[in-house]
Amino acid sequence: MKITKLLVANRGEIACRIFATCRDLGIATVAVYSDADARAKHVREADEAVHIGPAPAPESYLKVEAILAAAKETGADAIHPGYGFLSENADFAEAVVKAGLIWVGPPATAIRAMGPKDEAKRIAEEAGVPVLPGYRGEAQDAKTLTAAAKEIGFPLLIKAVAGGGGRGIRLVSKASELEGELESAVREAESSFGDGRVMLEKLVEQPRHIEVQVFGDAHGNAVHLYERDCSLQRRRQKVIEEAPAPGMPEDVRKAMTDAAVALTKAVKYEGAGTVEYIVDGSKPLSLDTFWFLEMNTRLQVEHPVTEMITGQDLVEWQLRVASGDLLPLHQQDIPLHGHAIEARICAEDPAEGFLPGAGLILEFGLMEPVDGETIRWDAGFETGDRVPSNYDSMIAKLIVHDGNRHAACEKLISALSHLQLAGVPSNAGFLSRCASSDAFLNHSHHVNWIAEAGESLTLPPAEHELASVMAVCDVRLNEAGGATPWGLQDGWRMNTAPVHKAMVAVGADADWVDPDEYPVDPETPLPLVTDISPRRYAVTTGGDTVLVEVPEFDADVEAVLGGDHVSAPMPGKVLSISVEAGAEVTRGDTVAVMEAMKMEHALTAPRDGVVETVAGKVGDQVSEGDILVQLVAE
Repeated sequence: MKITKLLVANRGEIACRIFATCRDLGIATVAVYSDADARAKHVREADEAVHIGPAPAPESYLKVEAILAAAKETGADAIHPGYGFLSENADFAEAVVKAGLIWVGPPATAIRAMGPKDEAKRIAEEAGVPVLPGYRGEAQDAKTLTAAAKEIGFPLLIKAVAGGGGRGIRLVSKASELEGELESAVREAESSFGDGRVMLEKLVEQPRHIEVQVFGDAHGNAVHLYERDCSLQRRRQKVIEEAPAPGMPEDVRKAMTDAAVALTKAVKYEGAGTVEYIVDGSKPLSLDTFWFLEMNTRLQVEHPVTEMITGQDLVEWQLRVASGDLLPLHQQDIPLHGHAIEARICAEDPAEGFLPGAGLILEFGLMEPVDGETIRWDAGFETGDRVPSNYDSMIAKLIVHDGNRHAACEKLISALSHLQLAGVPSNAGFLSRCASSDAFLNHSHHVNWIAEAGESLTLPPAEHELASVMAVCDVRLNEAGGATPWGLQDGWRMNTAPVHKAMVAVGADADWVDPDEYPVDPETPLPLVTDISPRRYAVTTGGDTVLVEVPEFDADVEAVLGGDHVSAPMPGKVLSISVEAGAEVTRGDTVAVMEAMKMEHALTAPRDGVVETVAGKVGDQVSEGDILVQLVAE
């Protein structure tokens, strides 16, 4: 059966990416959307769109019956789950097939076999795939787990059997820590997955994460499309991925890929999958330094790097295999060309603990040509879109390709410096510092490296803020509206010598600035200026965005910077209010706490003063800009 109309049970970047292949193949498309995504890019790009519920994912994107009803309503004959949400839900896969639709993914049996980490490792071991020493038994009592831990040796990892996303994992360095960490891991596993079972595994202290892209079809065929290195991670979440893995000897590649294909055949796998390995990064790659980690039974976020080095469209492969076709290529016919790297662009602030952001995107794009071959831009948002607070913070992926790794790294760093994002925070500067670090360039990084590097990666260099301020000064001093002393606001006074200054403010600092007194390092990336209001500019320098304000007059500076109220920076829920009318506050005091994007955010007093009114109350769902606390005007 050939697919004629495809419903994508997902949103954002991956939905847009799947729609692109469907357009090339002449397949009609259906989007689904929640209240939060009514005007989203993926809705605009689909041929049809169906509303499936409120913003919370359990009431929309995770609601199986709503998605199946949307397929029936639109006459879709197939469903693609994307990644995340229901993509690895065996019950959903079965429900799709039971409804008479084509499931673009592996059989439910394969999803179930590879779901629990202990069972997946057992099957992998039987298929001849190397597995780390550990405990994966059914007995979960403290005595059994303690004895197993002593036999494995320390350090070791406790992992939730049903885990994912870095949850339910605990590091145990010595025996005295075991009891407390076990209790903590079990609690988190029960809370996150409804399954408190854990397994124990020997710790690889400088791990690399290398995975193999596999594909199977309904005719018993299975191939690999080489490997990817995903070792650059933050809190076990991938940040930058590349293909092929740097420093990969041919004999190790063959061993890894052969083992991955063997496992694919063992579970009668169909469609796209990824076999992941943990690798000892303290020594060169060899036949005894890699072990099976898990199998992801879906299309991976990082699949574009594989597409770039092979010239294959993996979504097209998925659609053809789901339609019953043979794999498009035999193993010996799958090419490997050059090197590709992907960076995940997220609406988050690295300097503030990677605090996710939400709100209106005022400017977003790559300020250089995107040809799809050497530079690829997979985005789920555009200028004018609103980033909701309900879902993952990733909004786009930047993928580059060149003849070798060194050239690809240079291309990535250059492209990141031409990324402009205003309105929501961005991790682009952080990504640029990761990509240009010695550790990444000489591929000595490992899974724990970002945590070890700390503020050297998360905090923007002072040169970027200086360049941003100077760029606004240049705009203000050279714009057409500044032709007169009164229009220019450059510090001009009657009967005094003219000066060439502009009033600018960053955060709590405001002053008259003479650009000639602050030379900018010529190596600093060119600032990209977005005019977001008559006197507010978002300036992106090397991926780091700085908000620069231009007060009207000297006397207004404190009022402009401090303000008289505290408002919600994004949609969310008020968790606490710590002040009341009449209370005296000092600038920086916490006056309220909000929850947004599953994280808590402290809201602070903008200046010293007295609280006039408290508009918000605990439990309120507030929108961006809603005033929660009002100070007495000065």
